[in-house]
Amino acid sequence: MYFEDDELLGGTPKSRFLDIVFHANRNVAQDTLAEIIEWMAALELIVEEKCGLDVEKEVKQILFDESKQEMLEHKKNSLFIEYMGKILSQSE
Repeated sequence: MYFEDDELLGGTPKSRFLDIVFHANRNVAQDTLAEIIEWMAALELIVEEKCGLDVEKEVKQILFDESKQEMLEHKKNSLFIEYMGKILSQSE
């Protein structure tokens, strides 16, 4: 399912996430973005060490695989919503 202009969120998960990041407390937004990068780094290390795969090659294959676009979009939207919630819960 693709979010084009979700009534519940008042936009797409990406657009709402960016609105929240740009308008949230700067420290909260910085901490959350740093957490996202830390998670990405850890995931890359796991893929490299446990699977012995070239992370960049694997990511590019998923990004350009038409059959995985819907699953990728769903995962991105889920992550936007998850981190939106983290920022909002720390900003109260």
